[in-house]
Amino acid sequence: MKLRKLLGMAALATTLAGPAALQAQTVEEFYSGKTVNLYIGYSVGGGYDTYARLLAAHIGKHIPGNPDVVPINMPGAGSLRLMNWLAEAAPKDGTAFGAVARAVPFEPLLGNEAASFDAKEMNFIGNINAETSLCAVNADTGITSVDQMKEQEVMMGGTGAASDPNQQSNILNEALGTKMRIIDGYPGGNDIVLAMERGEVSGRCGWSWSTIQATRADWVTDGTVNLLLQIARKPHPDLPDVPLASDLAETPQAKSLISFIVAPQEMGRPYVAPPGVPEDRVRALRDAFDATMEDPDFLAAAKETGVSITPSTGAELKEIVEEVYAADPETVERVIQIVR
Repeated sequence: MKLRKLLGMAALATTLAGPAALQAQTVEEFYSGKTVNLYIGYSVGGGYDTYARLLAAHIGKHIPGNPDVVPINMPGAGSLRLMNWLAEAAPKDGTAFGAVARAVPFEPLLGNEAASFDAKEMNFIGNINAETSLCAVNADTGITSVDQMKEQEVMMGGTGAASDPNQQSNILNEALGTKMRIIDGYPGGNDIVLAMERGEVSGRCGWSWSTIQATRADWVTDGTVNLLLQIARKPHPDLPDVPLASDLAETPQAKSLISFIVAPQEMGRPYVAPPGVPEDRVRALRDAFDATMEDPDFLAAAKETGVSITPSTGAELKEIVEEVYAADPETVERVIQIVR
């Protein structure tokens, strides 16, 4: 009888200790032997894919427990598909995070009913490169200035309403009076570039200077494309002769609209984890990301690949999101009217 009682008490103690034992598991113990999936919201070959694969190759050694990090492409709707999946269906244990478009966290603010996430609840891990975006056209169009774009319709590639190519083209049409017509439905930026080669479209906006440098630098040096506009807070030092979009705005309203699309450029190439991931694992992923940005092997690989590294922390990305969501309601409403 005593033995049976002792066994019962031991079983009860084990049951009660179970949750505590799980909670006591360290981050290193959790990640040891695990695989972390890094999802990419675009197709293979574009800028987001290039950066994400570079990160996946190096961040694992900085995560406690040194898990394998595997890149997986999940293109769709300018990475909105991935952002929704991260919010709704991805494991919330720290084994999944993703590379999404810098503009996609703001889709709920812009009234996109297809955006089923709360950006302020997502866990931002970091950004590899704060971006300067450009609008560029094939040189054979004969277009060399924004003034010509105000007179001549230009077919520009798009990757979905949530993406920079679409939003920047639409906002610039309103703010500057350009006549860019979006040909939508391309899975990623690299697909737009291939469409430019085939003559399906004449150009694109939301083309990051870092991506051009990494994948089509020869197009700039040999004159295949003309760079017409920069979308950034300040001119890039490499592009002294390319006008800044905000400098061409002639009214306060136009400047406000352009400011709205410039702010997400500071998001660069954001990496985001689902809501609900335990805080210690979010902190571990953020710390690993920051450490990777200073890793000599990572930096050497980035240099060899030809990509720029100007990182931001996860905390800084969260601040940007909160600032944009606090934007003037009238400006937000006008942006919604334009991009929808």
